[in-house]
Amino acid sequence: MAETKPDRFMTWIALTTAIMAVFAAITTLYVGKYSSRAVLYQGEETDMWAYYQAKSIKQHAFEMQKEKVEQELLAQKGKLSKDAREKADKMLVRYSKNVDRYEVEKNEIKDKAESLAKEKKEATARAGNFGYALIFLQIAIMLSSLAALTKKKALWYLGLATTSGWLFYFLDAILLFY
Repeated sequence: MAETKPDRFMTWIALTTAIMAVFAAITTLYVGKYSSRAVLYQGEETDMWAYYQAKSIKQHAFEMQKEKVEQELLAQKGKLSKDAREKADKMLVRYSKNVDRYEVEKNEIKDKAESLAKEKKEATARAGNFGYALIFLQIAIMLSSLAALTKKKALWYLGLATTSGWLFYFLDAILLFY
């Protein structure tokens, strides 16, 4: 039985297509990683804004109570006993402290929510760029497969050139330069 010499062209197509497939698998992992992060950050951001709203409601309740006590003091001007006036003043101080505390807490929550929004935006950009990179690899693999079927080197060269699109978007996903 005579051995046939392996076709160098087909060997190169097989090798480069296998390498592209490995890169496609790695790129797919990154798409999933950053897509999941974007969803996670979205959920955390939503939770932070809900927490911010809860603090706003509590702050508003203390503001309303403070205003109510202030109005009652104005209406009862001179009619309150010294003890009642001291008690009302203590209530006003306590309400003011709570209003101030909630304002500080709201600002901290707002900063955290805005930070999560920024991280979400970045993760979304990375996931999108990894997705574009993956598309270029899939096209390159398809062109290499067609080259193997039709034995046309031009298709293989076009497939190899298409991997430059993968490289561009893969690097952009990592560095976010574009």
